[in-house]
Amino acid sequence: MDPGLRRGGLYRFPARVSRELLLRQEEQPKPIREIAWKAQLRLCARYRKLARSGKPANVVTAAIARELAGFIWAIARRVPPAVG
Repeated sequence: MDPGLRRGGLYRFPARVSRELLLRQEEQPKPIREIAWKAQLRLCARYRKLARSGKPANVVTAAIARELAGFIWAIARRVPPAVG
């Protein structure tokens, strides 16, 4: 299974920031943390909405993984390119 699809399944749980994640995010710029939290909230809600509508689990997970790629793209556009 594609790693992106496995990640999509994690959004079936409620949005939260674990202690471990909080420590990892400390050094990240604020705009990136904001995009990440926005993604967390949206993808968790979207997963629940699609699952409640009766969509098969693999279809829901694939849809969430596609949306996750969009948020990753948004974060990548905020990170300055590496020089060297």
